[in-house]
Amino acid sequence: MNRPLTLEGWQVWDLVGRLGGQLRALPGAVVGWDMTAALALGRALGVPPLVMAELLPIIEAVMVAKLNEQVASGSLERRDV
Repeated sequence: MNRPLTLEGWQVWDLVGRLGGQLRALPGAVVGWDMTAALALGRALGVPPLVMAELLPIIEAVMVAKLNEQVASGSLERRDV
């Protein structure tokens, strides 16, 4: 359905999977990823910078919206964010 179609897409998807510990959060809300850390990790993994610049903000926006929906609905504890 929404699977990456290119090698670069798969590289970014792999990178996204590694960013769980790089969340920026306020009490009760996710703000986004630490993009400095995300870009540094991507660079270390050999992900093309242009691809990261194009795709990470889009994926980040969806991730933030979905996690904050879970916080608001109570399915994700506020203390876990």
